[in-house]
Amino acid sequence: MPDYHHQFENVEDYLHHRLPYLMVQKIISIDDSAIVTHTKVSKDAFFLNGHFPGAPTVPGAMMQELATQSAGILIAARFNPMKTFDTHDPFANEYALGVLVRVKNARYRHFARHGDKLVCRVELTDRINDLFSFLASVSAHDQQLMRIEFQLTNIKSAVLTGEPSPVSTLAVSQTE
Repeated sequence: MPDYHHQFENVEDYLHHRLPYLMVQKIISIDDSAIVTHTKVSKDAFFLNGHFPGAPTVPGAMMQELATQSAGILIAARFNPMKTFDTHDPFANEYALGVLVRVKNARYRHFARHGDKLVCRVELTDRINDLFSFLASVSAHDQQLMRIEFQLTNIKSAVLTGEPSPVSTLAVSQTE
């Protein structure tokens, strides 16, 4: 299957994620093996209110999400199996791109707080068919906050939406 390259002006054109869960605010740079993005943590971010009362910090899971969304943009931009791609219609695409399948070696070193500008650097370290391996770091104020390795894959959209496949439909009808 060929890879198609896409270049859009808005982050939302690469990802299906939307506010309040969209973590990437801006793409700083992108090439065939790396991407740099950033986001500024708002004091009104939905995850700060309860994490932790009196000492709001960005949860490590949200920094991880920033890294995986950034990698998802790289896949959509450089390794897209679809010639046409529309993230504004959730049912328009044959594939769901950049689905998280593995996280390993996550290291959280410091806290991020509201007002911080988080810079995310993601490097594609390996690719086997539709399985992509990445190494990412998130930093603020020139200090590394997190480093993580993870894998994303492209899957049929029907798997993500839970639509029955012909195989599972057949198996159900035979057991009834």
